[in-house]
Amino acid sequence: MKTNLLPSIILTTALLVLLMGIYPLTLWGIAQLAPNKGGGVIIESEKGKQYTTIGQAFIADHYFWSRPSAVDYDAAGSGASNKATTSAAYLAEVEQRIAAFKAKNPTVQTAEIPVDLVTASGSGLDPNISVQAAYVQIARIAQARSMTAKRLEQLVATHIQSPLLGVFGPQKINVLELNMALDALE
Repeated sequence: MKTNLLPSIILTTALLVLLMGIYPLTLWGIAQLAPNKGGGVIIESEKGKQYTTIGQAFIADHYFWSRPSAVDYDAAGSGASNKATTSAAYLAEVEQRIAAFKAKNPTVQTAEIPVDLVTASGSGLDPNISVQAAYVQIARIAQARSMTAKRLEQLVATHIQSPLLGVFGPQKINVLELNMALDALE
């Protein structure tokens, strides 16, 4: 036992220094090189209102809807629902979201609804939706805003973000930026 005690104490101390000191300070230092010194990106609307780039709750008919949030878009309590995909409560919640979506988007078939419009992300704060999620909402928004679907399709196309380095992840659309551009059209 004595032969294992000293190496264990040394290893524990080394890991504490590394993981509680060196690693956080390194990340903090790197963040200081980022825009806004790692404090997140602030987006300002034409009316002067400021938004952070975390997920926002957009549920009005005249906006592109956000991805659902298990934490009600509260950055202080980031997290998922932690329910299994086989959980009856989880499946009922998803079915309820599908029904709510179809009620407001009657032209969209159930099979056409992208999964990101009815399931929350792992953090509950995802600011992006898939390109398909934006396109399936166009008919509802066009009707609510008395706009042509073609004009909205062009707006969506200009807000598609490519994958990181062209290969990591899918194409996506930031819902806040898209809705701000939508408001600027009027």
